[in-house]
Amino acid sequence: MLLELDRVTRRFVGLVANDAVSFAVAEGEILGLIGPNGAGKTTLFNLISGMLKPSSGRIRFAGEDVTELGAAACARRGIARTFQVVRNFETMTVLENVMVGAFNRLPASAAAKAAALEILDFTGLGARRDALASALTPPEKRRLEVARALATGPKLLLLDEVLTGLTPTEAQAGVELVRAIRRRGVTILMVEHVMEVVMPLVDRAVVLDLGRVIAEGKPADIVRNETVIAAYLGERYRRRVEAGA
Repeated sequence: MLLELDRVTRRFVGLVANDAVSFAVAEGEILGLIGPNGAGKTTLFNLISGMLKPSSGRIRFAGEDVTELGAAACARRGIARTFQVVRNFETMTVLENVMVGAFNRLPASAAAKAAALEILDFTGLGARRDALASALTPPEKRRLEVARALATGPKLLLLDEVLTGLTPTEAQAGVELVRAIRRRGVTILMVEHVMEVVMPLVDRAVVLDLGRVIAEGKPADIVRNETVIAAYLGERYRRRVEAGA
């Protein structure tokens, strides 16, 4: 397994954001992390990427215990992420934004620029290379954040709601980009709320509720899981699934 979480817990004073979370992500997999708001999904991303440290439990990546490592060390080992609220360098150009990511593995400017240009072409932002990040549309800003993460050369990419808030056409383009990223050999762990989009995309899903794993399995099984329907999907989703069965 590329990523293994073993009873990972994170407490904030009286709040338990993640409670003994255990699951694994296989190399080359697209794994969906789903659940209601406040379930602890983004906190878990912060733990995996080294932005926070667990209160207890262990995190292993590519066979190495990375529990106590910080974000920079995790990035150097091949863990990259996007954020639920997009974080770009607004006063820098699109190309400069992606070069920031490339510098994680390529200290020479010429090499970082070449890598950034290739990533921009791959993500469909090549024509916007000289635009300021602040001038991009919201979907382009999300794509830019993905491009910068890819420029770090990750083995594992954590995508935090990159398809949320998009039109159906934009969401489909995002799905195709995620599939193309996997074809580049990158493993993907993604948080999403748009079930109609994410369930056909992922190989497996892990469901969090109140910080705990309440279900794990194939998408077809997850959408029919009574615990998941009660905690997250709701009866309306159940009826849609049954109508389409």
